Amino acid sequence: MTPGHGSTVDGVLRRSARRTPARVAVTYRDRSWTYAELDEAVSRAAQLLRSSDLAPGDRVGAYGHNSDAYLIGFLACARAGLVHVPVNQNLTGEDLAYLVRQSGSSLVLADPELAGRLPDGVRVLPLRDADDSLLARLASTPPYDGPEPRTEDLVQLLYTSGTTALPKGAMMTHRALVHEYLSAITALDLSAGDLPVHALPLYHSAQMHVFLLPYLAVGASNTILDSPDAGQLFDLVEAGRADSLFAPPTVWIGLANRPDFESRDLGGLRKAYYGASIMPVPVLERLRARLPKLAFYNCFGQSEIGPLAMVLGPHEHKGRLDSCGRPVLFVDARVVDENGEDVPDGTSGEVVYRSPQLCEGYWDKPEETAAAFRDGWFRSGDLVVRDAHGYFTVVDRVKDVINSGGVLVASRQVEDALYTHPEVAEAAVVGLPDERWIEAVTAVVVRRGEVTEAELLAHAREKLAHFKAPKRVLFVDELPRNASGKILKRELRDRLGEESSEGASGA
Repeated sequence: MTPGHGSTVDGVLRRSARRTPARVAVTYRDRSWTYAELDEAVSRAAQLLRSSDLAPGDRVGAYGHNSDAYLIGFLACARAGLVHVPVNQNLTGEDLAYLVRQSGSSLVLADPELAGRLPDGVRVLPLRDADDSLLARLASTPPYDGPEPRTEDLVQLLYTSGTTALPKGAMMTHRALVHEYLSAITALDLSAGDLPVHALPLYHSAQMHVFLLPYLAVGASNTILDSPDAGQLFDLVEAGRADSLFAPPTVWIGLANRPDFESRDLGGLRKAYYGASIMPVPVLERLRARLPKLAFYNCFGQSEIGPLAMVLGPHEHKGRLDSCGRPVLFVDARVVDENGEDVPDGTSGEVVYRSPQLCEGYWDKPEETAAAFRDGWFRSGDLVVRDAHGYFTVVDRVKDVINSGGVLVASRQVEDALYTHPEVAEAAVVGLPDERWIEAVTAVVVRRGEVTEAELLAHAREKLAHFKAPKRVLFVDELPRNASGKILKRELRDRLGEESSEGASGA
């Protein structure tokens, strides 16, 4: 391929900088970058990286909190032909060492306060807040003048969340991500006039690739926050500086549960995006009742597809609040049984994908790649139902379905029933080993107010068939989740299973 004919991730920014050079592209704390300034910073950072004994295809880890420097580091890797490896900033110890080691990262871009956690011997370039940081050295570094990356080159290893096994690095090309950006722009109605705020971790594919990069592609003015602080978000909306927000259900639940949610002037919020995990229908109903003019979009997918695969738009919510929508522009989806055969509409099965957005496989894991890609389709691990109109509804993760007395129970249905109780703030349902039931349906609940186990069990039995209702309710102060808001059910099962075994042995 002739260089320059393909579309690359860094080219997304370059085109916007030429089209609207003076428009503010990104604001972070007290710093703002116009599109022209951001593009130049990326070019200088790309040169800095290539002058650090890095060659095209080398992996560069990114271990930092949200910041403008984090974004510049990613785009600089893309422009320099390097492979960016985003790392959850909460990882430590062996989990952190595994990602650095498995990816073969030659250098890690790290916030100074996190760098000490990295394994001994790892080369580190501070992202910010240091005299020798990436940002501090830009002024003395010339712009990048090396070869352009090709559209089929790898640009990022997106590691899966590791909720069921060791994380796997999905190999993403420039071509895959640019296709995904266009899918996001068209399905989510992203426009240059929007005022998006990006509060979720940028290491996570949803915030970076469904929102921040597509919004840079259309030329919007973006605000990056350190974290989804509710007070700060409400202040930005009231000040007219933010009108669109993406957050997982756990964050939306937290916003809706705040005492000032009813009193703050949130009428300026126009677009609400949710995803990363299933939104309980009762919570969505409360949000829609409080903000009836707010347009809600359900975003569904996974890292391996960039990550956006399906969207339920605002005009599609009526009558199907539990649906995740229909496939986006560049995604083809089917529902199949365990043999890979299509199942009839209305029947549950695993959703499989074929798309230019898909990864090239898993980094240095040929067996896992072969298991995931079969007959030209990617096996997602998500159990869904498709209706006659092409809308998909997530039943559960295949590995989260509970086998209770030989009958399969979807945890999501039980969780939705629990969320209809006014004193339930959050709920997660898992199957725990049981001599009688094989797996006992067990609800783990964070309370909003006073409620007993007996009351919740009775409430669930009114809403559900007897075999679906929880056998037990356990109360906790908080549910374990990763930085994207996804509840870690494997961790819950392991922890509660161990406690049950200890209790049984001591009885």
